[in-house]
Formats: sequence, C-alpha cells, structure tokens
Amino acid sequence: MKKKIAIIGSGFSGISAAAYAAKAGNEVHVFEKHDQPGGRARQFSTDNGYVFDMGPSWYWMPDIMESFFADFDAKTSDYFELVSLNPQFEMIFKEENISIPESYGDLKKLFESLEPGAGKQLDKFMDSARFKYEVGMQDFVSKPCHNWWEFVSPKIAGSAIKLDLLSNFRSYVSKYFKNPKLRTLMEFPVIFLGASPKNIPALYSLMNFGGYALGTWYPMGGFHQLVQGMKDVAEKQGATFHFNHTLEKINTKDGKVTSLIINGETQIFDAVIASSDYHHTETLLSEDKRNYTETYWKERTFAPSCLIYYLGINMKIPNLKHHTLFFENDLDAHIDSIYGDKKWPEKPLFYVCAPSKTDSTVAPKNCENLFLLMPLATGISDDEATREIYLKEMLTRIETHTGMNDICSNIEYKKSYCVSDFIHDYNAYQGNAYGLANTLSQTAVLKPKIRNKKITNLFYTGQLTVPGPGVPPSIISGKIVAKEVNNLMKQTYEKAV
Repeated sequence: MKKKIAIIGSGFSGISAAAYAAKAGNEVHVFEKHDQPGGRARQFSTDNGYVFDMGPSWYWMPDIMESFFADFDAKTSDYFELVSLNPQFEMIFKEENISIPESYGDLKKLFESLEPGAGKQLDKFMDSARFKYEVGMQDFVSKPCHNWWEFVSPKIAGSAIKLDLLSNFRSYVSKYFKNPKLRTLMEFPVIFLGASPKNIPALYSLMNFGGYALGTWYPMGGFHQLVQGMKDVAEKQGATFHFNHTLEKINTKDGKVTSLIINGETQIFDAVIASSDYHHTETLLSEDKRNYTETYWKERTFAPSCLIYYLGINMKIPNLKHHTLFFENDLDAHIDSIYGDKKWPEKPLFYVCAPSKTDSTVAPKNCENLFLLMPLATGISDDEATREIYLKEMLTRIETHTGMNDICSNIEYKKSYCVSDFIHDYNAYQGNAYGLANTLSQTAVLKPKIRNKKITNLFYTGQLTVPGPGVPPSIISGKIVAKEVNNLMKQTYEKAV
C-alpha cells in the first residue's frame, strides 16, 4: 500500500531522502520555504550576468555523488560535466605560496621539495587515509546510529585501531610531517568539521584522501547542477516538490504525527522526514514531544558560521586560481576566535573561489565571479559595517597577492551573507553554516538521533544528525533515513494486513 510521506526542506539530505523514499513506492512530497531547491546550495543570478552558488563550492568525494546516481541507474554525466581542477587549489602563506597539483605523483614531489622524506611519508599517510575512507564511507557512516551494537561487526571491530578513533588529528599529522606548511595543508580540511584539529578524531584523515587523492572537481554551470540533477532523479521516482511552502506546526496525537500545517493549510501524512534545521523543527512540537531540551543545544559544539561575499568584478584578475586559501596568519588564533573567545578574528584566514577561471557561463566576458568566505563563530553580531571592515581586509590581501590594485574600484555587484542570514533563511541554530562539530563526543551514536523518541513517524536528516556536515555526508544521511522510513512503512502495512 502506498504511504504518503512529507519531507521538510530540499537541501541535499532532503532531496536524497525524497529519491529513496519515492523509489520504494511511497507518495513523497517535498516542502521548501524558498523558491528553488538546494537549501544552502541555492544559486542566484544577477541582471548583469553573474551566476553565484550560495554555498558549497568544493566538489570532493566524487564517488559518493556517483553512487547516489548509480542507485537510480543514472550517472553524474547525465546531468553535468565534471572538470578536474589543476591545480586543485592554492594556499597563500607569508613567505611563499603552495599550489596543490592534480596529479598525486606531482603532489609527492611537492611534499618532498618542502621536507626531505615527506614524499614517502605522504604515501604512508594516504595509505592509512585510504583505508579509513573505504571503511568509514562504506561501513561507518552508513549506520543509523540507534546504538553502539550496530558497530559490532568483525570488519569494524578488526579495523578499530587502524581507524584511529581515539587519536586527535593534530597529533596524528605531526607524526608524519614536521614542516609547518605541510601540517597546515593537511589540517585545513577538518576546520569545517567544527573544531580545532586538536579536538577532531584522526579518523577524519579520510577527508585528505577524499580530496587530495580523489581530486578536486567542478561541475560546469556551478555546484547547483548537482542539486538539479538530484532533484530530477527524485522526480523521476515520483517525488513532488512544492516551493514557497513553509512548515508552521507539527500536530501530534497518541505518539504519532497526525498532520502538518503548511502555509496555513492542514495536510495529513503517514510519516515526516525533517531535512530542516533539527533544533528549529523541534520548536514546532510541544516541549514534551521534543528529543532535546534548549540546554542540550546550548551545550553542543557547533561547526562555524561564516561571512560570505558574492562579488562581480568588472575585470580579469591574473594570478588567482579557482580555489585559493589565504593562510598568511596563524591558524590556531583564528580557530580560537571561533571556538574559544567567540569573536570576530583579529587576523583572519579566508577562502576565495573564482569559478569564472574554469566556467565562462558564471560571469560576463572579461569579468570575474568571486566568492569570499571567512569562517566565524556562531551567535555573534554581524552588522553590515563590521562585514565591510573584513571585506576590505580580504580584498587588500587579494590585491597584494595578485598584484592588481584596482579590484575594489571594479566591483559592479556585491552581496554579503553572514550569521543573521543563516538564521533568517535556514532557521540555523545560532547561525551555524555547517551543522554540529564532528568531535569525538558528538560522533556516531552521540549525535542527535534520526528518529523522534516519542513520535514513531517523525524522522530527522541532515548535517545536525548522522553522519555529519558536508555535501557527501548529507546525501548519505538522506539515504539512511529513507531506509528507516521505508522499513517503518513496510512494517505498518504488514501489521495492517
């Protein structure tokens, strides 16, 4: 018997859940408050020809995306062209710049040139990272994490030591490399996992493999092409998308969701999957029906928020790569401003994406599309005047790096996005941009549960639950939750007959 399922939000986890739930034969409706799919991965265009991806820009772990499409007898190439970036990115230091080559062989040579013996050490590091990636992304992250017994298997138990679950990432990296630039290069990917490398499990060296070894890619037309491709897959399975539809209340009775109020209209569903912000979703329930209290959320460690600028530049900027990381200042000082003092950084690090270096469709001819991002503490004040101070700081450093002193005077489009915007647009708790930190105390079973403990047909998916933040984990999260819902619907049907 076909069951009617509501999915709240059309971020990556929501679209993924929609596709898998619909494939199982359910009637699936996706409700999105904005006028397009994607959540944080929305896209917008300007009247003068710029096309901006609003969020994700690093296409790492391409096999995870490919696996999603393969589950529906499709390929990424059915929807967009993937380009391998060379260099993958450039990292700017005070004394010198490091470009990360596309070829692993060239990457080894780079490491060796910076530290004798580091090439062989990179092999050892990546061999271990490959193992973590294969076990972690195939076995570890696919669990619904109801309890620890899910991880009691010969394969996982036999791999426990090699997964380095109890080692911290900084100490782990230091065992392989002494050069401070190489250490920073290896540590940077975990910054967006939500804590200092000192507090992130060494398991997450799998990200180095998923990025540096598997390559850094770009979908022509922008990251939103992945959103559109996944949406098309979900629609082909029978899912229906409803835009400009906001969930206002979740009605419950006798331990079940009975109906939802959406845009003032009451609608009845057999099950609900919330891809919306977990904390916000629970505020739509009476307090006694929530999984977690306000105190619980206040005690969690959240991944950063960020200051973003979308800039249209009426000139070409030489000496700027598709991805550039400006790390001239101390990494730990910036990290402490995010997780320690929770303030605007005094000497910030930041990231620039210039997709127009690869894709001529995202900017007018002889112009550049720039996306500037600076990680920030959650919950801080972000008035426009403060944003502008940091924009000037970032642009000055870009001008110094590129030798172009007139970038500021050639800005023809500018839009900022920060903590308060994440709260307004996504109901993001304290304006977080990347969900919960992947610290050891917030990993696997210790993350917020994917199922409401008091309401049998309410589920949660996305970056605030398992497996964690990032595009690939969010896609996996949708699959995990859809499987749980499909099993519930099957059990309900079997009891009925």
